[in-house]
Amino acid sequence: MDEEATILIADDRVDNVELVCDLLNMEGYQALCAFDGLQALQKVRDCRPDLVILDLDMPVMNGYEVCARLKADPETASIPVLMLTAWANPAQRVMGLQLGADDYIAKPFDYRELIQRIKVRLKAKRETDALRAAQQSIRETFARYVSPQVVERLLADPTQVQLGGVQQPLTVLFADLRGYTRVAETLPPEQLVDVLNGYLTVAVQAVLAYEGTIGRYAGDMIMAMFNAPLPQPDHPRRAVGAALRLRHDLADYHAGLPEHLRTDFGIGIVSGEAVVGNIGAREWLNYTAIGDTVNLAQRLEEIALGGEILLDEHTCHILGPAVQVEPKGVISIRGRREPVMVYRLLALTDE
Repeated sequence: MDEEATILIADDRVDNVELVCDLLNMEGYQALCAFDGLQALQKVRDCRPDLVILDLDMPVMNGYEVCARLKADPETASIPVLMLTAWANPAQRVMGLQLGADDYIAKPFDYRELIQRIKVRLKAKRETDALRAAQQSIRETFARYVSPQVVERLLADPTQVQLGGVQQPLTVLFADLRGYTRVAETLPPEQLVDVLNGYLTVAVQAVLAYEGTIGRYAGDMIMAMFNAPLPQPDHPRRAVGAALRLRHDLADYHAGLPEHLRTDFGIGIVSGEAVVGNIGAREWLNYTAIGDTVNLAQRLEEIALGGEILLDEHTCHILGPAVQVEPKGVISIRGRREPVMVYRLLALTDE
């Protein structure tokens, strides 16, 4: 609320300071006072007021220099500055605005105009602070999960991101290494971590190349989703493209490994409805997806052979002629009452 705001008034005239302080207190604001520019600068840095009313003509340091220093400091640059001046020359006022002042009001001022300008500036600051907080939340949430390009698009319009659980269409990709246990048994822990990180890096880079979102890691398994947090009308196509790129790029990674450390990912891809958002305990949230679509994608990954990419019938139907597939058969899936028709992905026909 505006009434909880703290406002600093800086003026070398004691009577002016006392008058403005009284007016602010009458309106329910918390008022701070300064009587020269250097004192004003120090109080802003110490107390972080919500708004500064700054006289231009002050001793020790004038209002221009105070404003310039406040706006040059990232810690204080967002605090709005309202210039209060008796100078009539428009050029002097323009100079204050050029230095970063947000508004000005001429002396002698009208009480109603001063209060209204304060309210406008505080409202703008609240909106700016809310936008900055939303952007920070988005950066903290998604910097680990999506490509930098996607993060920047999210920051440009934070309103399109819903961090709570939302049900929406999604394509989910699971990839898990085959024979990882065998590899783990032959390596000391430090070397095992390096090899595993190499495999996961190949997978992550393939997902991010198609602007997918990393939803989960678990040992040698990675889960990714497409169509969240940003809408992607071609999300099934992106997931398939990422899977094929992963399979292709893995050959380059294998070239730098001894043969006994080479293994392949089994991959499952399913499109359908899922709940997407920050999921987990309050102390540890993860932006991911849950639901039957996610479960089925993981089950397909579990039955995939090394180098195999498996799709369900619904996903194949969505992709249509964009993909070349062959039937793997009607397969009983763990945890499902009805068997599922599964297809093996061979290629994208438009590449």
